[in-house]
Amino acid sequence: MAFDWALPYPANRQPVFARNMVATSQPLATAAGLAALKSGGNAVDAALAAAITLTVVEPNNNGIGSDAFALIYDGNDLHGINGSGRTPSALNRDDYLGQKRMPGLGWHSVTVPGAVNVWSTLSKRFGRLPFKALFESAIDYAENGYLVGPKSAFYWQHAQRTYRDFPEFQATFFPGGRVPNISSMVNLPKHAETLKAIRDSFGEAFYHGELAERLVLDANQAGYPLAKADLAEHQAEWVAPISTAFSGARLFEIPPNGQGLMALIALGVLEHWDMAQFELDSPDSIHLQVEAIRYAWQQVAQHLADPTTMTERVSSLMDPETLRQAAQAIRLDHVQGPPAALGASPDTVYLTTADASGMMVSFIQSNFRGFGSGIVVPGTGISLQNRGSGFNTQAGHPNCVGPSKRPFHTIIPGFAFLNDQPYLSFGVMGGHMQAQGHVQMMVRMIIHSQNPQAASDAPRWHLTESGDLALESGFSDTTIASLKARGHALKLNEPEHLFGGAQLIARLEDGYCGGSDHRKEGLAAGF
Repeated sequence: MAFDWALPYPANRQPVFARNMVATSQPLATAAGLAALKSGGNAVDAALAAAITLTVVEPNNNGIGSDAFALIYDGNDLHGINGSGRTPSALNRDDYLGQKRMPGLGWHSVTVPGAVNVWSTLSKRFGRLPFKALFESAIDYAENGYLVGPKSAFYWQHAQRTYRDFPEFQATFFPGGRVPNISSMVNLPKHAETLKAIRDSFGEAFYHGELAERLVLDANQAGYPLAKADLAEHQAEWVAPISTAFSGARLFEIPPNGQGLMALIALGVLEHWDMAQFELDSPDSIHLQVEAIRYAWQQVAQHLADPTTMTERVSSLMDPETLRQAAQAIRLDHVQGPPAALGASPDTVYLTTADASGMMVSFIQSNFRGFGSGIVVPGTGISLQNRGSGFNTQAGHPNCVGPSKRPFHTIIPGFAFLNDQPYLSFGVMGGHMQAQGHVQMMVRMIIHSQNPQAASDAPRWHLTESGDLALESGFSDTTIASLKARGHALKLNEPEHLFGGAQLIARLEDGYCGGSDHRKEGLAAGF
Protein backbone atom coordinates (compact mmCIF):
# COMPACT_ATOMS: atom_id res chain seq x y z
CA MET A 1 0.00 0.00 0.00
CA ALA A 2 1.24 3.49 -0.86
CA PHE A 3 0.76 5.86 2.04
CA ASP A 4 -0.58 9.36 1.75
CA TRP A 5 2.32 11.32 3.25
CA ALA A 6 0.25 14.42 3.97
CA LEU A 7 0.16 15.60 7.60
CA PRO A 8 -3.18 17.44 7.77
CA TYR A 9 -3.39 17.84 11.55
CA PRO A 10 -1.74 20.47 13.77
CA ALA A 11 0.35 18.15 15.96
CA ASN A 12 3.51 19.08 14.05
CA ARG A 13 5.21 15.69 14.33
CA GLN A 14 6.91 13.97 11.41
CA PRO A 15 6.90 10.26 10.49
CA VAL A 16 10.21 8.53 11.16
CA PHE A 17 11.95 6.22 8.67
CA ALA A 18 14.60 3.62 9.46
CA ARG A 19 15.57 -0.04 9.00
CA ASN A 20 15.42 -0.58 12.77
CA MET A 21 12.73 1.17 14.78
CA VAL A 22 11.50 1.70 18.35
CA ALA A 23 8.39 3.68 19.33
CA THR A 24 7.43 4.07 22.99
CA SER A 25 5.54 6.45 25.26
CA GLN A 26 8.75 7.80 26.89
CA PRO A 27 11.94 8.95 25.10
CA LEU A 28 14.33 7.36 27.62
CA ALA A 29 12.67 3.99 27.02
CA THR A 30 12.95 4.48 23.26
CA ALA A 31 16.67 5.14 23.73
CA ALA A 32 17.00 1.95 25.78
CA GLY A 33 15.38 -0.05 23.01
CA LEU A 34 17.66 1.46 20.38
CA ALA A 35 20.70 0.70 22.54
CA ALA A 36 19.67 -2.95 22.67
CA LEU A 37 19.36 -3.05 18.88
CA LYS A 38 22.74 -1.38 18.39
CA SER A 39 24.30 -3.91 20.78
CA GLY A 40 23.31 -6.72 18.44
CA GLY A 41 19.88 -7.43 19.84
CA ASN A 42 16.71 -7.99 17.89
CA ALA A 43 13.25 -6.45 18.11
CA VAL A 44 12.34 -8.62 21.13
CA ASP A 45 15.46 -7.49 23.00
CA ALA A 46 14.60 -3.89 22.15
CA ALA A 47 11.02 -4.29 23.33
CA LEU A 48 12.10 -5.85 26.63
CA ALA A 49 14.81 -3.27 27.32
CA ALA A 50 12.27 -0.51 26.67
CA ALA A 51 9.56 -2.20 28.75
CA ILE A 52 11.88 -2.75 31.73
CA THR A 53 13.04 0.87 31.52
CA LEU A 54 9.44 2.10 31.46
CA THR A 55 8.84 0.59 34.91
CA VAL A 56 11.29 3.18 36.21
CA VAL A 57 10.77 6.23 34.00
CA GLU A 58 6.97 6.05 33.68
CA PRO A 59 5.83 4.45 36.97
CA ASN A 60 2.54 6.34 36.85
CA ASN A 61 1.39 3.92 34.14
CA ASN A 62 3.27 0.66 34.72
CA GLY A 63 5.72 -1.02 37.06
CA ILE A 64 7.59 -4.14 38.09
CA GLY A 65 4.26 -5.44 39.44
CA SER A 66 2.39 -4.96 36.15
CA ASP A 67 0.90 -7.40 33.67
CA ALA A 68 1.95 -7.54 30.00
CA PHE A 69 0.73 -8.90 26.65
CA ALA A 70 2.60 -9.09 23.34
CA LEU A 71 2.30 -10.09 19.70
CA ILE A 72 5.58 -11.10 18.06
CA TYR A 73 6.17 -11.54 14.35
CA ASP A 74 9.39 -13.55 14.11
CA GLY A 75 9.85 -13.16 10.36
CA ASN A 76 7.66 -16.15 9.54
CA ASP A 77 4.84 -16.50 12.06
CA LEU A 78 2.86 -14.35 14.49
CA HIS A 79 2.93 -15.43 18.14
CA GLY A 80 0.87 -14.19 21.06
CA ILE A 81 1.68 -14.19 24.77
CA ASN A 82 -0.79 -13.51 27.57
CA GLY A 83 0.97 -12.42 30.75
CA SER A 84 -2.04 -11.70 32.91
CA GLY A 85 -2.10 -13.17 36.41
CA ARG A 86 -4.72 -14.99 38.44
CA THR A 87 -6.32 -14.44 41.81
CA PRO A 88 -5.05 -16.53 44.75
CA SER A 89 -6.27 -20.12 44.78
CA ALA A 90 -7.58 -19.63 48.34
CA LEU A 91 -9.61 -16.53 47.48
CA ASN A 92 -13.19 -16.71 48.77
CA ARG A 93 -15.62 -15.37 46.17
CA ASP A 94 -18.32 -14.85 48.79
CA ASP A 95 -16.22 -12.08 50.36
CA TYR A 96 -16.94 -9.95 47.29
CA LEU A 97 -20.45 -10.94 46.19
CA GLY A 98 -23.04 -8.35 47.01
CA GLN A 99 -20.56 -5.49 46.81
CA LYS A 100 -21.38 -2.84 44.22
CA ARG A 101 -17.98 -3.26 42.62
CA MET A 102 -14.57 -4.78 43.22
CA PRO A 103 -12.09 -2.91 45.39
CA GLY A 104 -10.01 -0.48 43.33
CA LEU A 105 -7.13 -0.09 45.77
CA GLY A 106 -5.30 -2.29 48.26
CA TRP A 107 -4.33 -5.95 48.14
CA HIS A 108 -7.87 -7.08 47.30
CA SER A 109 -7.51 -5.40 43.91
CA VAL A 110 -4.30 -7.29 43.06
CA THR A 111 -3.79 -10.40 40.94
CA VAL A 112 -0.48 -12.23 40.48
CA PRO A 113 1.74 -9.81 38.50
CA GLY A 114 2.75 -11.21 35.13
CA ALA A 115 5.13 -8.73 33.51
CA VAL A 116 8.39 -10.12 34.92
CA ASN A 117 7.54 -13.59 33.68
CA VAL A 118 6.73 -12.20 30.22
CA TRP A 119 10.18 -10.60 30.14
CA SER A 120 11.98 -13.86 30.92
CA THR A 121 9.73 -16.00 28.73
CA LEU A 122 10.17 -13.80 25.67
CA SER A 123 13.90 -13.50 26.24
CA LYS A 124 14.35 -17.27 26.48
CA ARG A 125 12.45 -17.95 23.28
CA PHE A 126 13.39 -15.07 21.01
CA GLY A 127 16.11 -12.90 22.57
CA ARG A 128 19.66 -12.59 21.27
CA LEU A 129 21.16 -10.54 24.07
CA PRO A 130 21.88 -11.90 27.55
CA PHE A 131 18.92 -11.28 29.84
CA LYS A 132 21.14 -9.21 32.14
CA ALA A 133 21.91 -6.74 29.34
CA LEU A 134 18.24 -5.75 29.09
CA PHE A 135 18.32 -4.09 32.53
CA GLU A 136 21.21 -1.68 32.09
CA SER A 137 19.23 1.46 31.32
CA ALA A 138 16.48 0.78 33.85
CA ILE A 139 18.91 0.17 36.70
CA ASP A 140 21.01 3.19 35.75
CA TYR A 141 17.96 5.49 35.87
CA ALA A 142 16.70 3.95 39.10
CA GLU A 143 20.09 4.34 40.83
CA ASN A 144 21.38 7.58 39.35
CA GLY A 145 18.11 9.31 38.60
CA TYR A 146 16.23 10.75 35.65
CA LEU A 147 14.29 13.95 34.99
CA VAL A 148 10.51 13.64 35.06
CA GLY A 149 8.65 14.65 31.91
CA PRO A 150 5.55 16.88 31.75
CA LYS A 151 2.90 14.18 31.33
CA SER A 152 4.31 11.98 34.07
CA ALA A 153 4.68 14.93 36.43
CA PHE A 154 1.04 15.87 35.98
CA TYR A 155 -0.28 12.43 36.94
CA TRP A 156 2.39 11.90 39.60
CA GLN A 157 1.19 15.01 41.42
CA HIS A 158 -2.40 13.78 41.43
CA ALA A 159 -1.29 10.44 42.87
CA GLN A 160 -0.22 11.90 46.20
CA ARG A 161 -3.83 12.35 47.26
CA THR A 162 -5.14 9.17 45.62
CA TYR A 163 -2.64 7.04 47.57
CA ARG A 164 -2.50 9.13 50.75
CA ASP A 165 -3.44 6.08 52.90
CA PHE A 166 -0.53 3.94 51.64
CA PRO A 167 2.62 4.85 53.61
CA GLU A 168 5.02 2.60 51.68
CA PHE A 169 3.77 4.11 48.43
CA GLN A 170 4.28 7.62 49.80
CA ALA A 171 7.80 6.79 51.00
CA THR A 172 8.72 5.33 47.60
CA PHE A 173 7.27 7.91 45.21
CA PHE A 174 7.09 10.98 47.47
CA PRO A 175 10.19 10.68 49.69
CA GLY A 176 10.16 13.34 52.35
CA GLY A 177 6.75 14.38 51.12
CA ARG A 178 8.26 15.91 47.97
CA VAL A 179 6.08 15.98 44.86
CA PRO A 180 8.02 15.65 41.58
CA ASN A 181 7.55 18.54 39.18
CA ILE A 182 8.43 18.79 35.53
CA SER A 183 12.21 18.24 35.22
CA SER A 184 12.54 17.06 38.85
CA MET A 185 15.26 14.50 39.40
CA VAL A 186 13.83 11.20 40.66
CA ASN A 187 15.77 8.27 42.12
CA LEU A 188 14.18 4.91 42.85
CA PRO A 189 16.89 2.96 44.72
CA LYS A 190 14.63 0.10 45.83
CA HIS A 191 13.57 -0.40 42.21
CA ALA A 192 17.23 -0.76 41.31
CA GLU A 193 17.82 -3.44 43.95
CA THR A 194 14.75 -5.39 42.86
CA LEU A 195 15.63 -5.14 39.16
CA LYS A 196 19.10 -6.49 39.94
CA ALA A 197 17.57 -9.47 41.76
CA ILE A 198 15.27 -10.14 38.79
CA ARG A 199 18.15 -9.70 36.36
CA ASP A 200 20.52 -12.03 38.20
CA SER A 201 17.93 -14.78 38.69
CA PHE A 202 16.37 -14.62 35.20
CA GLY A 203 13.15 -13.51 36.87
CA GLU A 204 13.01 -16.38 39.34
CA ALA A 205 13.44 -14.19 42.42
CA PHE A 206 10.09 -12.56 41.75
CA TYR A 207 8.12 -15.81 41.75
CA HIS A 208 10.21 -18.17 43.88
CA GLY A 209 12.82 -16.27 45.89
CA GLU A 210 13.06 -13.52 48.48
CA LEU A 211 10.90 -11.10 46.50
CA ALA A 212 8.11 -13.68 46.36
CA GLU A 213 8.35 -14.19 50.11
CA ARG A 214 8.01 -10.47 50.69
CA LEU A 215 4.95 -10.26 48.45
CA VAL A 216 3.26 -13.12 50.30
CA LEU A 217 4.13 -11.74 53.74
CA ASP A 218 2.74 -8.28 52.95
CA ALA A 219 -0.42 -9.72 51.38
CA ASN A 220 -1.12 -12.04 54.29
CA GLN A 221 -0.60 -9.27 56.83
CA ALA A 222 -3.34 -7.37 54.96
CA GLY A 223 -5.67 -10.38 55.08
CA TYR A 224 -5.24 -11.30 51.41
CA PRO A 225 -4.73 -15.05 50.83
CA LEU A 226 -1.83 -14.89 48.37
CA ALA A 227 0.33 -18.00 48.75
CA LYS A 228 3.81 -18.93 47.60
CA ALA A 229 2.27 -21.49 45.26
CA ASP A 230 0.19 -18.80 43.53
CA LEU A 231 3.40 -17.05 42.53
CA ALA A 232 5.43 -20.20 41.85
CA GLU A 233 2.77 -21.65 39.55
CA HIS A 234 2.35 -18.52 37.47
CA GLN A 235 3.45 -18.84 33.85
CA ALA A 236 2.65 -16.61 30.88
CA GLU A 237 0.61 -18.43 28.26
CA TRP A 238 1.48 -18.71 24.59
CA VAL A 239 -1.74 -18.13 22.68
CA ALA A 240 -2.86 -18.27 19.06
CA PRO A 241 -3.85 -14.74 18.01
CA ILE A 242 -7.45 -14.25 16.89
CA SER A 243 -8.23 -12.14 13.84
CA THR A 244 -10.74 -10.75 11.39
CA ALA A 245 -10.56 -9.59 7.79
CA PHE A 246 -11.10 -5.92 7.02
CA SER A 247 -10.91 -4.42 3.53
CA GLY A 248 -8.05 -6.61 2.32
CA ALA A 249 -6.24 -6.48 5.65
CA ARG A 250 -6.41 -8.69 8.72
CA LEU A 251 -6.25 -7.42 12.29
CA PHE A 252 -4.80 -9.77 14.93
CA GLU A 253 -5.46 -9.55 18.66
CA ILE A 254 -4.72 -11.51 21.82
CA PRO A 255 -7.73 -13.75 22.61
CA PRO A 256 -9.75 -13.38 25.85
CA ASN A 257 -9.29 -12.48 28.65
CA GLY A 258 -8.04 -9.42 26.73
CA GLN A 259 -10.56 -7.04 25.15
CA GLY A 260 -9.08 -7.32 21.64
CA LEU A 261 -12.23 -9.21 20.72
CA MET A 262 -14.11 -5.89 20.92
CA ALA A 263 -12.06 -4.43 18.07
CA LEU A 264 -12.50 -7.59 15.99
CA ILE A 265 -16.26 -7.68 16.43
CA ALA A 266 -16.53 -4.00 15.49
CA LEU A 267 -14.43 -4.43 12.36
CA GLY A 268 -16.41 -7.56 11.50
CA VAL A 269 -19.54 -5.42 11.58
CA LEU A 270 -17.94 -2.63 9.52
CA GLU A 271 -16.79 -5.15 6.93
CA HIS A 272 -20.46 -5.40 5.90
CA TRP A 273 -20.49 -1.69 5.05
CA ASP A 274 -18.52 -0.14 2.20
CA MET A 275 -16.51 2.16 4.42
CA ALA A 276 -14.53 3.53 1.46
CA GLN A 277 -17.61 5.39 0.23
CA PHE A 278 -17.63 7.56 3.36
CA GLU A 279 -15.27 10.51 3.51
CA LEU A 280 -12.62 10.46 6.21
CA ASP A 281 -13.90 12.05 9.42
CA SER A 282 -17.36 12.45 7.92
CA PRO A 283 -20.39 12.10 10.21
CA ASP A 284 -21.44 8.90 8.45
CA SER A 285 -18.02 7.27 8.89
CA ILE A 286 -17.76 8.22 12.56
CA HIS A 287 -21.35 7.19 13.27
CA LEU A 288 -20.86 3.74 11.74
CA GLN A 289 -17.64 3.14 13.67
CA VAL A 290 -19.22 4.25 16.94
CA GLU A 291 -22.30 2.07 16.45
CA ALA A 292 -20.12 -0.93 15.57
CA ILE A 293 -18.16 -0.38 18.79
CA ARG A 294 -21.42 0.03 20.72
CA TYR A 295 -22.57 -3.39 19.55
CA ALA A 296 -19.16 -4.98 20.18
CA TRP A 297 -19.03 -3.48 23.68
CA GLN A 298 -22.38 -5.03 24.55
CA GLN A 299 -21.16 -8.47 23.47
CA VAL A 300 -17.89 -8.14 25.37
CA ALA A 301 -19.62 -6.89 28.52
CA GLN A 302 -21.91 -9.90 28.49
CA HIS A 303 -19.45 -12.62 27.58
CA LEU A 304 -15.75 -11.74 27.87
CA ALA A 305 -13.83 -13.24 30.80
CA ASP A 306 -11.16 -15.77 31.61
CA PRO A 307 -11.65 -18.21 28.71
CA THR A 308 -12.10 -21.08 31.18
CA THR A 309 -15.39 -19.53 32.33
CA MET A 310 -16.71 -18.00 29.10
CA THR A 311 -20.03 -19.49 28.01
CA GLU A 312 -19.73 -18.22 24.42
CA ARG A 313 -16.81 -19.09 22.19
CA VAL A 314 -14.92 -16.47 20.22
CA SER A 315 -16.02 -18.19 17.01
CA SER A 316 -19.65 -17.78 18.04
CA LEU A 317 -19.24 -14.09 18.85
CA MET A 318 -17.45 -13.64 15.50
CA ASP A 319 -20.03 -15.63 13.51
CA PRO A 320 -20.29 -13.94 10.07
CA GLU A 321 -24.07 -14.15 9.91
CA THR A 322 -24.42 -12.67 13.38
CA LEU A 323 -22.11 -9.80 12.42
CA ARG A 324 -24.02 -9.26 9.16
CA GLN A 325 -27.26 -8.94 11.09
CA ALA A 326 -25.62 -6.53 13.53
CA ALA A 327 -24.44 -4.42 10.59
CA GLN A 328 -27.92 -4.38 9.08
CA ALA A 329 -29.36 -3.21 12.40
CA ILE A 330 -27.28 -0.03 12.31
CA ARG A 331 -29.16 2.98 11.03
CA LEU A 332 -27.27 5.94 9.64
CA ASP A 333 -29.76 8.36 11.21
CA HIS A 334 -30.18 6.78 14.62
CA VAL A 335 -28.19 5.83 17.73
CA GLN A 336 -28.59 2.46 19.39
CA GLY A 337 -28.75 2.00 23.17
CA PRO A 338 -25.77 2.72 25.45
CA PRO A 339 -23.13 0.04 26.02
CA ALA A 340 -23.04 -1.96 29.21
CA ALA A 341 -20.70 -0.75 31.93
CA LEU A 342 -17.14 -2.00 32.09
CA GLY A 343 -14.48 -0.77 34.47
CA ALA A 344 -11.53 0.89 32.76
CA SER A 345 -8.73 3.38 33.13
CA PRO A 346 -6.61 5.27 30.57
CA ASP A 347 -3.31 4.32 32.21
CA THR A 348 -0.97 1.94 30.37
CA VAL A 349 2.27 1.94 28.40
CA TYR A 350 2.40 0.64 24.86
CA LEU A 351 5.50 0.19 22.72
CA THR A 352 6.44 -1.36 19.42
CA THR A 353 9.76 -2.35 17.86
CA ALA A 354 11.02 -3.68 14.53
CA ASP A 355 14.41 -4.75 13.21
CA ALA A 356 16.12 -5.13 9.86
CA SER A 357 15.58 -8.91 9.84
CA GLY A 358 11.80 -8.41 9.66
CA MET A 359 10.99 -9.15 13.30
CA MET A 360 8.28 -6.87 14.72
CA VAL A 361 6.93 -6.69 18.29
CA SER A 362 3.71 -5.20 19.64
CA PHE A 363 3.98 -4.95 23.43
CA ILE A 364 1.77 -3.52 26.17
CA GLN A 365 2.34 -3.32 29.92
CA SER A 366 0.06 -1.85 32.57
CA ASN A 367 -0.76 -1.27 36.21
CA PHE A 368 -4.40 -0.69 35.16
CA ARG A 369 -5.31 2.49 37.08
CA GLY A 370 -2.43 4.95 37.41
CA PHE A 371 0.24 3.66 39.76
CA GLY A 372 -2.01 0.66 40.42
CA SER A 373 -3.31 -0.67 43.71
CA GLY A 374 -1.31 1.63 45.97
CA ILE A 375 0.51 -1.40 47.34
CA VAL A 376 4.28 -1.08 47.32
CA VAL A 377 5.83 -4.17 48.85
CA PRO A 378 8.07 -2.98 51.73
CA GLY A 379 11.75 -2.81 50.92
CA THR A 380 11.31 -3.66 47.22
CA GLY A 381 9.89 -0.67 45.32
CA ILE A 382 7.45 -3.12 43.68
CA SER A 383 4.21 -1.25 43.00
CA LEU A 384 1.45 -3.72 42.24
CA GLN A 385 -1.26 -3.51 39.59
CA ASN A 386 -4.95 -3.45 40.51
CA ARG A 387 -6.13 -5.79 37.78
CA GLY A 388 -8.47 -7.56 40.20
CA SER A 389 -10.77 -4.57 39.94
CA GLY A 390 -11.48 -5.74 36.39
CA PHE A 391 -13.73 -8.49 37.79
CA ASN A 392 -17.38 -7.94 38.60
CA THR A 393 -19.35 -9.17 41.63
CA GLN A 394 -22.36 -10.62 39.79
CA ALA A 395 -22.81 -14.30 40.65
CA GLY A 396 -23.19 -16.32 37.48
CA HIS A 397 -21.49 -13.78 35.20
CA PRO A 398 -18.50 -15.25 33.33
CA ASN A 399 -16.32 -12.43 34.68
CA CYS A 400 -17.41 -12.77 38.30
CA VAL A 401 -14.48 -12.83 40.70
CA GLY A 402 -13.32 -16.25 41.84
CA PRO A 403 -10.23 -18.23 42.90
CA SER A 404 -7.37 -18.89 40.44
CA LYS A 405 -9.06 -16.74 37.82
CA ARG A 406 -7.90 -14.06 35.39
CA PRO A 407 -10.01 -10.88 35.10
CA PHE A 408 -11.35 -9.02 32.09
CA HIS A 409 -8.24 -7.27 30.78
CA THR A 410 -8.27 -3.98 28.87
CA ILE A 411 -4.69 -4.02 27.54
CA ILE A 412 -4.33 -5.17 23.94
CA PRO A 413 -1.41 -5.08 21.50
CA GLY A 414 -2.44 -4.91 17.84
CA PHE A 415 -0.89 -6.32 14.68
CA ALA A 416 -2.17 -6.15 11.11
CA PHE A 417 -1.37 -7.97 7.90
CA LEU A 418 -2.12 -6.52 4.47
CA ASN A 419 -2.33 -8.75 1.41
CA ASP A 420 -1.14 -11.61 3.63
CA GLN A 421 2.08 -9.77 4.53
CA PRO A 422 3.04 -8.22 7.89
CA TYR A 423 2.07 -4.58 7.71
CA LEU A 424 1.54 -2.81 11.02
CA SER A 425 2.55 -3.26 14.67
CA PHE A 426 0.57 -0.80 16.76
CA GLY A 427 -1.44 0.00 19.85
CA VAL A 428 -3.52 2.79 21.33
CA MET A 429 -3.13 2.63 25.09
CA GLY A 430 -5.86 3.72 27.50
CA GLY A 431 -8.73 1.65 28.88
CA HIS A 432 -11.57 1.24 26.40
CA MET A 433 -9.88 3.68 24.05
CA GLN A 434 -7.74 0.73 23.05
CA ALA A 435 -10.27 -1.30 21.08
CA GLN A 436 -11.84 1.89 19.78
CA GLY A 437 -8.41 3.20 18.83
CA HIS A 438 -7.56 0.00 16.96
CA VAL A 439 -10.72 0.43 14.88
CA GLN A 440 -9.93 4.08 14.16
CA MET A 441 -6.33 3.30 13.14
CA MET A 442 -7.49 0.51 10.81
CA VAL A 443 -10.07 2.75 9.14
CA ARG A 444 -7.57 5.57 8.72
CA MET A 445 -4.65 3.49 7.48
CA ILE A 446 -6.39 0.72 5.53
CA ILE A 447 -9.33 2.60 4.02
CA HIS A 448 -7.78 6.05 3.68
CA SER A 449 -4.04 5.22 3.44
CA GLN A 450 -3.02 7.66 6.15
CA ASN A 451 0.59 7.28 7.24
CA PRO A 452 1.26 6.24 10.85
CA GLN A 453 1.98 9.74 12.14
CA ALA A 454 -1.07 11.30 10.49
CA ALA A 455 -3.30 8.50 11.77
CA SER A 456 -1.96 9.09 15.28
CA ASP A 457 -2.28 12.89 15.06
CA ALA A 458 -5.90 12.81 13.87
CA PRO A 459 -8.69 13.81 16.28
CA ARG A 460 -10.31 10.81 17.98
CA TRP A 461 -13.73 9.90 19.22
CA HIS A 462 -14.35 7.85 22.35
CA LEU A 463 -17.56 6.05 23.28
CA THR A 464 -17.82 6.30 27.06
CA GLU A 465 -19.27 3.79 29.49
CA SER A 466 -22.35 5.97 29.86
CA GLY A 467 -22.97 5.79 26.12
CA ASP A 468 -21.96 9.39 25.52
CA LEU A 469 -19.70 10.16 22.57
CA ALA A 470 -16.63 12.22 23.45
CA LEU A 471 -15.10 14.12 20.53
CA GLU A 472 -11.57 15.43 20.64
CA SER A 473 -10.88 18.93 19.39
CA GLY A 474 -10.43 18.99 15.62
CA PHE A 475 -13.74 17.75 14.24
CA SER A 476 -15.68 20.25 12.14
CA ASP A 477 -18.75 22.08 13.41
CA THR A 478 -20.73 20.39 10.63
CA THR A 479 -19.67 16.93 11.81
CA ILE A 480 -20.50 17.77 15.43
CA ALA A 481 -23.95 19.07 14.50
CA SER A 482 -24.70 16.05 12.32
CA LEU A 483 -23.72 13.55 15.02
CA LYS A 484 -25.81 15.40 17.57
CA ALA A 485 -28.81 15.34 15.21
CA ARG A 486 -28.56 11.53 14.98
CA GLY A 487 -28.99 11.23 18.73
CA HIS A 488 -25.40 11.05 19.95
CA ALA A 489 -25.02 12.60 23.39
CA LEU A 490 -21.82 14.50 22.75
CA LYS A 491 -19.10 15.40 25.22
CA LEU A 492 -16.71 18.10 24.05
CA ASN A 493 -13.56 19.55 25.62
CA GLU A 494 -12.79 16.31 27.45
CA PRO A 495 -9.28 15.85 28.93
CA GLU A 496 -6.62 14.69 26.49
CA HIS A 497 -5.85 11.46 28.34
CA LEU A 498 -9.32 10.10 27.54
CA PHE A 499 -8.22 9.65 23.94
CA GLY A 500 -5.22 7.49 24.72
CA GLY A 501 -1.78 7.36 23.19
CA ALA A 502 -0.71 5.54 20.01
CA GLN A 503 2.61 4.11 18.88
CA LEU A 504 2.80 2.64 15.38
CA ILE A 505 5.38 1.01 13.10
CA ALA A 506 4.42 0.20 9.51
CA ARG A 507 6.50 -2.01 7.28
CA LEU A 508 7.70 -0.51 4.02
CA GLU A 509 9.36 -2.15 1.03
CA ASP A 510 12.71 -1.21 2.57
CA GLY A 511 12.57 -0.58 6.30
CA TYR A 512 9.82 0.95 8.40
CA CYS A 513 7.82 4.09 9.06
CA GLY A 514 7.10 4.96 12.70
CA GLY A 515 4.69 7.35 14.38
CA SER A 516 4.38 8.44 18.01
CA ASP A 517 1.45 10.15 19.70
CA HIS A 518 1.67 13.86 20.58
CA ARG A 519 -0.69 13.12 23.49
CA LYS A 520 2.17 11.34 25.27
CA GLU A 521 5.83 12.10 25.92
CA GLY A 522 6.64 9.41 23.40
CA LEU A 523 9.19 9.11 20.65
CA ALA A 524 9.63 7.02 17.52
CA ALA A 525 13.28 6.69 16.52
CA GLY A 526 15.52 4.36 14.57
CA PHE A 527 18.67 3.82 12.57
